[in-house]
Amino acid sequence: MKRVIMFSGQGSQYVGMMAGLYDKYDSAKSTIEKANEILEFDLKSICFDGPIDILKETRYTQPAIFLHSAVLFDLLKDKLEFSATAGHSVGEYAALYAAGVIEFEDALKLVSKRGNLMFSAGEVLPGTMFAVINLADDKLEALCNELNEIGKPNVVVPANYNSPGQIVISGSKDFLRENSIKFKEAGARMVTELVVSGAFHSPLMEPAKKMLAETINSITFKDAKVPVYSNVYAKPLTKADEIKSALIDQLTSPVKWAQSLSRLKEDGFNSFFELGPGNVLQGLAKRTLQEIEILGCDKPEDVEKYF
Repeated sequence: MKRVIMFSGQGSQYVGMMAGLYDKYDSAKSTIEKANEILEFDLKSICFDGPIDILKETRYTQPAIFLHSAVLFDLLKDKLEFSATAGHSVGEYAALYAAGVIEFEDALKLVSKRGNLMFSAGEVLPGTMFAVINLADDKLEALCNELNEIGKPNVVVPANYNSPGQIVISGSKDFLRENSIKFKEAGARMVTELVVSGAFHSPLMEPAKKMLAETINSITFKDAKVPVYSNVYAKPLTKADEIKSALIDQLTSPVKWAQSLSRLKEDGFNSFFELGPGNVLQGLAKRTLQEIEILGCDKPEDVEKYF
């Protein structure tokens, strides 16, 4: 069995996340309390008690998801054999932590900075995102190109290739809302706006990218102990300088998740294990690949299976 550990992305958060882990495991309690000290705000209460409107703000969602994933990894790292890591968008930071590329404190600070910068960028350059269901990649990409030509300086781009037939597009808020019907007219079964605070993984994140790059470049990255499958390239990276460059580019590039899953299968991986809140990545793996093992761990009852 050749296993990759996958780390959850934004949208997996829920009120009450980590509460059971905090109550049951001393190491989880210690890490969560440490995170509050590092961040200098009460992330624990936001995760445990909400309200959901606060938790889903990207500046809080991103460190919450990273922390949940890191807590689970620390609990299970000596119980699970794995040969690679991958993370969906913000989940890539947990993947880098698990692969020994960055230390916990640096990763948490980076994720918090990323969330704040993306939140601020969304206020300066208003954007939104839509899930497009059952439209072929080439048709969707061609339509995005057409809209970019006629709508300059507005932007519409593919942002997340989640699974075959499920792509998220990202772009200028008013322009994308006005033109979202065109994706339905092109053959999509469903086009649904997501509740987000900006046009993530699009050129509208460029101001955030420049500022995040400064912070990333100030942090020590190590070569990965196991390959990390990059969102930007959908291929394994191990060298610190390549990983750092890809992490910077990730903010304005599409998340090639479906392509990463396919590459993992081609590379011989047959066990896909999600660590983090929810089970979104397990569902995407199920829709993308066949004849694989799909597992996940979120709550104490999941952790107990490995002790």
